[in-house]
Amino acid sequence: MSEILKTIQERQSARVSYDASRQVHKEDLLKILEAAKWTPTAHNMQNFDIIVVDDKAVLDKIGNIKSRISEEFLRENYEQLSFSKEELLRKKTGILGSMFPPEWVDPAKISEAVKKATPMPLTQSIRGSPTLLIVVYDSRKRAPASHGDVLGFISLGCLMENMWLMAQSLGIGLHILSAFSAPSVEMEIKKLLGVPDYLKIAYTCRLGYPTGASKYLRVRRDIEDFTHYNKFGNRGI
Repeated sequence: MSEILKTIQERQSARVSYDASRQVHKEDLLKILEAAKWTPTAHNMQNFDIIVVDDKAVLDKIGNIKSRISEEFLRENYEQLSFSKEELLRKKTGILGSMFPPEWVDPAKISEAVKKATPMPLTQSIRGSPTLLIVVYDSRKRAPASHGDVLGFISLGCLMENMWLMAQSLGIGLHILSAFSAPSVEMEIKKLLGVPDYLKIAYTCRLGYPTGASKYLRVRRDIEDFTHYNKFGNRGI
């Protein structure tokens, strides 16, 4: 098996806590940023900037910012859930409902759960990460004829994958934090870090060294489930 395919297969969201006392070496950080540099982007616009945060005082201030779970997230999240390992293995897509509190996976209880939920500090999302990469982009720009900036968002996904695969190859855990782009949270982070108003936060990567293994079932469709040979519906190759 080629090394790059092995790295792709082993890449995963390191959702566990990280060792806060173990810094990401600058040499490794620069390799991750070098991978970011060579991201394929629509029209070679390179429409992104990355804010590297590893100052503990700044991380603590970010960690004190509070976020609230949204009903929209919980209801759309519910649609992707399986409620047994057997169901997930059969569907080959989505995630296990057991990863979430019971009140988050019962449609009848979601509205009440959102009302009762206490805003949580971002420190519970950061979970000991010594380094954050906050990816921002200029929403005023888009690739030619890319309505809705679809190509721009694809480019941001390519950026994520480049950094993730490099981190994986270096033995560094990475987990994407979407809470940083929630409007209320984004506003506070931008103010704290001096980010111009015209830039938007796409996502944040938490980097570090996991204190344990991420214990969740990973599933993927088989190649014949998503390929069509010369004509749609003609499965497999």
